Amino acid sequence: MIDQFIINALVAGVMVAAIAGPLGCFMVWRKMAYFGDTIAHSALMGVALGIAFDSENPVIMIGTCSAVAMLLLFLQRDRRFSSDTLLGILAHSALSIGMIVISMMDRFRTDMMYYLVGQILAIGTDDLYTIGGVVFLSAVILYFIWRPLLSITVHEDLARIEGVRVDQIKISYMLLIAFVVAVSLKVIGVLLITALMIIPAAAARTLAKTPLQMIVLSSVCGIISVISGISISNMWDVPTGPAIVLSATVLFLFGRFFIRARA
Repeated sequence: MIDQFIINALVAGVMVAAIAGPLGCFMVWRKMAYFGDTIAHSALMGVALGIAFDSENPVIMIGTCSAVAMLLLFLQRDRRFSSDTLLGILAHSALSIGMIVISMMDRFRTDMMYYLVGQILAIGTDDLYTIGGVVFLSAVILYFIWRPLLSITVHEDLARIEGVRVDQIKISYMLLIAFVVAVSLKVIGVLLITALMIIPAAAARTLAKTPLQMIVLSSVCGIISVISGISISNMWDVPTGPAIVLSATVLFLFGRFFIRARA
């Protein structure tokens, strides 16, 4: 019989992977992988601020991630700086603030690894409700914006001419990433959450022939990675988060070198 904590981990991981993959597809298409890292670093800052205020409410992390995403959108109006430059500034600034706050709290230092690589096996019932709610809401919003978001990804200026509300769609997409990263922190950690978005999407790209196929396959690859990673962790007693990412990497390499070679 499977232990309850394994079931909780599987359910939480599958839910996160199901939405992280599609979001990651747009990150791959728009060459925004560094944006995921920036939001992940801001999530660590949100954790530190939450602890400083003696609260573990995920709203603090979500608010912090959302604020950084909105700040990026504002700074991008200045054409003198590339997006990569701005992302680098925000990512390292958010991480530095988080580390400074953490260093000032002795009781928090011993839990650092927990926030860096996650602790999916410690997922409780309340966490499942929170993750499930955010994932469901994110999936609904993504369903309604994915066509205009795809239009923006293909050609932003043309999409604007066609009447797409480019700024509103960008804000919605960035906030979705912020929400998912914030609630996924406990599942896979700051250092690995971006990988769960990017690698399954990249693996799906080696197999898919249409954008819709890539969206679906990215979720499938993410779910397979979660199940494989948790199984590997349970059998060989290795960290679960890194095992999930390694499983996703194996899927990517399999698709890249084996399936493509046979095509």
